[in-house]
Amino acid sequence: MAVMNSKSMAWIKRKSAEWLRQSVSPRRLALTLALGAAVGCIPVVGIPTLICAALALALRLNLPAMQAANYAVMPLQLLLIVPFVHLGGRIFGPGRAVAGSMLHSPWMVMIAQMTGQALLAWLLIAIPAVLLLTALLTALLRRLPAVAAAEN
Repeated sequence: MAVMNSKSMAWIKRKSAEWLRQSVSPRRLALTLALGAAVGCIPVVGIPTLICAALALALRLNLPAMQAANYAVMPLQLLLIVPFVHLGGRIFGPGRAVAGSMLHSPWMVMIAQMTGQALLAWLLIAIPAVLLLTALLTALLRRLPAVAAAEN
């Protein structure tokens, strides 16, 4: 995984401070970023952007912040597909087709089964991850204004 350089960190601090000045509480911004990161790791390529947009609109969260978190974890999404498929297979066991009766081709059944198991494995991990990440980011974001004031 790439290490963030000082330019990236400065951009993150600047954008976070900007979002906080838009009357977004640190907890709400933390939830926005945590959801964006979790949804960005869904083991199905192509749908996180739409889900993030729908969540941001439905929950009245900061859409640009959520999409930024989504795009920031995009490399993780690709890296985590195989582990989620394996975890789903271990949890739910082999041979349980998710939509087998609707599909007639064996490879389509296998893909549907693996996708379903990976999504369920992701969901089991995403829920506690969002809770933990929200708490950690809230604590971090509450410090941000103090850091900005100390720097000036």
